[in-house]
Amino acid sequence: MAERADVVFVDGVRTPFGRAGEKGMYWNTRADDLVVKAIVGLLERNTNLPKDRIDEVAIAATTQQGDQGLTLGRTAALLAGLPTTVPGYAIERMCAGAMTAVTTSGSGIAFGQYDVVIAGGVEHMGRHPMGEGVDPNPRFLSEKLVAADALNMGNTAERLHDRFPSLTKERADRFGMLSQQKVAAAYASGDIQPDLVPVSLRSDAGWGLATEDEGMRPNTTMEGLASLKTPFRPHGRVTAGNASPLTDGATASILASSAAVKELGLQTKMRMVSFGFAGVEPEVMGIGPIPSTERALKNAGLSIEDIGLFELNEAFAVQVLSFLDHFGIADEDPRVNKWGGAIAIGHPLAASGVRLMIQLARQFEQHPEVRYGLTAMCVGLGQGGSVIWENPHHKKYGKGR
Repeated sequence: MAERADVVFVDGVRTPFGRAGEKGMYWNTRADDLVVKAIVGLLERNTNLPKDRIDEVAIAATTQQGDQGLTLGRTAALLAGLPTTVPGYAIERMCAGAMTAVTTSGSGIAFGQYDVVIAGGVEHMGRHPMGEGVDPNPRFLSEKLVAADALNMGNTAERLHDRFPSLTKERADRFGMLSQQKVAAAYASGDIQPDLVPVSLRSDAGWGLATEDEGMRPNTTMEGLASLKTPFRPHGRVTAGNASPLTDGATASILASSAAVKELGLQTKMRMVSFGFAGVEPEVMGIGPIPSTERALKNAGLSIEDIGLFELNEAFAVQVLSFLDHFGIADEDPRVNKWGGAIAIGHPLAASGVRLMIQLARQFEQHPEVRYGLTAMCVGLGQGGSVIWENPHHKKYGKGR
């Protein structure tokens, strides 16, 4: 049997992320059109890749119905103009959908069954609110397998504050404020825009073009955050200012074997080192990235000290803070979410995993002194997902591969 093939992150793009709901910029845009736009934009900037060399298209969505249903990977491939010979499938792991699309299709590359794949995700939370149309099995409550409110992510975040008194509202608010400031600074430096695919928009006012994320609030202050309502419980600690907003958006990435990269003249932005998924109590799903990261580190033979850059999904500030406290990392450690995160950018559930990878890949280019980076996120129903990546620009490789 052949040795495991290297799995390379060739490139990734995303649409600008929009606010969910009638006032959001994608209210009149179909979910499948968003992910098709991302795939087309991805292929347009990777012209060395013949479309018939793509072996699989894995696209994630959490609520797989309506314009997010119908075996989304296959329908998106056809709509994006890929040959009918290119297969595709839909995948679902709630918030870690795109991350799972990457690790699953990447595993196929490592096993030697694929050369090149497209992996991504989409979530139109305006058209398809989280949990819409689901029918949880009554055993969950009758047998007390899960608390009645465990599907409410805000309540799970409040429980993290309960469980760890050191995770104060003030810390969460400050983390949220700094996320807004870091995203604004990254936009000002032109770090985020290169990987955005503009999307045409239609509204009552006419046609427009989405070119940046809609939910940013760069003028956020601690005073303003302190006055926000706590929607999940009276006198709670989770607010709209220290949590990610409901968001619409799509992501897409190309993964390939190192042999295919060399043959086709593709770029190498990152190399997949290891990954891990883990389960925790659904009631405190926010701690999920802790055991998943420990698993990924063990699989890679690395320690947390080996990680030079972290892209952690900010579903809630308290969730990231619980991760940082566990691993002994300071709230404002410069390795963590250098360009901010989902509190400012948004979290379109199944799409977010690839957004983390896109940002890490760009940061790798700017930081050749860093060898390893981590993308990690919490997942509804009590899970965590983590992927460790290696920087091809690291000094070990000279000027890169």
